[in-house]
Amino acid sequence: MNAARGFPAFPPQRAGARFATSWWGRAWIQAMEDTSLDHVLLRKGRAYAKTGQVGPITVSPGRIAAVTESEYDTVVRVEQLTDAAWERFLDQVAAKAGHIAALLDGDMPHDLVEAAEGASVPLLPAVGDLEPECSCPDWGHPCKHAAALCYQVSWLLDADPFVLLLMRGRGERELVEALQRRDAPAPAPDVAGPVGVRAAEAFAMGVPPLPEPPPYDVVFTPPALEPAPEVDVAALGILAASAADRARELLLRGRLPELTEHQDHVRLAAGHDLPGERARGLDAAVRAWRFGGADGLEALETPWTPPRQDLARAQSLLAAGWEGEHPPAPETWRNRWTFGSLQLRYGRDGRWYPFTERDGQWWPAGPPERDPATLTGQAAL
Repeated sequence: MNAARGFPAFPPQRAGARFATSWWGRAWIQAMEDTSLDHVLLRKGRAYAKTGQVGPITVSPGRIAAVTESEYDTVVRVEQLTDAAWERFLDQVAAKAGHIAALLDGDMPHDLVEAAEGASVPLLPAVGDLEPECSCPDWGHPCKHAAALCYQVSWLLDADPFVLLLMRGRGERELVEALQRRDAPAPAPDVAGPVGVRAAEAFAMGVPPLPEPPPYDVVFTPPALEPAPEVDVAALGILAASAADRARELLLRGRLPELTEHQDHVRLAAGHDLPGERARGLDAAVRAWRFGGADGLEALETPWTPPRQDLARAQSLLAAGWEGEHPPAPETWRNRWTFGSLQLRYGRDGRWYPFTERDGQWWPAGPPERDPATLTGQAAL
C-alpha cells in the first residue's frame, strides 16, 4: 500500500522565476496547458503559483491535492497504471542498469520513457489525462486554482521523478523493492525434472517487451556489395539503411506508421540523399519531411479544416503572446493563416508549421511549434 507524500507550501517566488526546467516537468505542464481553452485562467494560475497562494501539496496514487487561497479544495486526478502495465515498466527499468540509478539520482531518462511507451506504458500525461476538480465557483477546465496546483507540481517533478510514478500508482519504496526481488538469484534448476517449459506456461507468459533500440549515434553501414549485372548496388545500400532505420523506429515506438508510396519515397529521399532522378522535384517535400515527418509533409500538401476549438485556442495564444497592442489579423483559409510573407499551417498533430514565400511558392521554413505566437517572432508569455 502506497502512503501519500506531503510537501510544504511553496513561498512566493522572485520575479522572473521559471516553472519546470526538466523535460519531464515541461511535458507535465504541456499536458495541462493543452487541455485548457482559456489562456487567461492559465495566466492567473501562473500568478497564483508564483505568489504562494497554494497550500501544502499532498501526492497520492492517482491524485494531487491542496487548499488554494486558504479556502478552496483543489484536486487533480491522474489515471493509475494497471498491474500488468507496472510489470512491463519494471521490465524496462531492469533492462538497463543505469535506469534505477538515474531515477534515484533525480533524473528521468528519455530512453526509459520512450521504451515504456513502446511497451504501452504511458508515464507522462497527454492531453486530457489530467482531471481537475475544485470547490471554487469557476467553471474553467482547469480553473486558476487547479492550474496553479499543476504549475507548482512541476517543481516537485523537477526535484523527484518518483513523484510522477507515485501519481501513476506506486511509490519509490515499493518500486525499489520490486526491482530488488527481480535481481534475486533464481533457484537452481531441478536436474531430475523435465527439460524446457510446458507450452501452456509459455503462452501464459504473454509477449515479452522488445529490446531497447540502439543509440542514435550508432549509424548502420550497409555491407559492401560487388557490382552485378542489372543490380543497382547503390539502391540496395539505401534500402538496407532504410530497413535499419525502420527497425529502430519499431523498437522505439512499438509500431510503424502506414505510409503511401509517395510518403515512403519522400522519407527515403530525406534520410538518404537519393541521387539523380530519385530526388528530382522533391525539394519542398524533403524539407517538410525533415522538419516534421509525415505530419510535416501533409501540412505542405494537404489543406484541411481543423476543429473550431483548436483555432480558438490558437487565437488566444497569439493574442496573449503578442507584445504590441493588437496581434496581426491573418488571412485565414482552412488550416492556413497567412501573415504577409509568413504562413502558418495547422497540422493534424496539433502543431503549427511555418512556411515562407519563395518565387510564388510556399516553402517549409522550420520545425513546428504548438504556440503560433512563437513562430510570428513574438515572445510568448
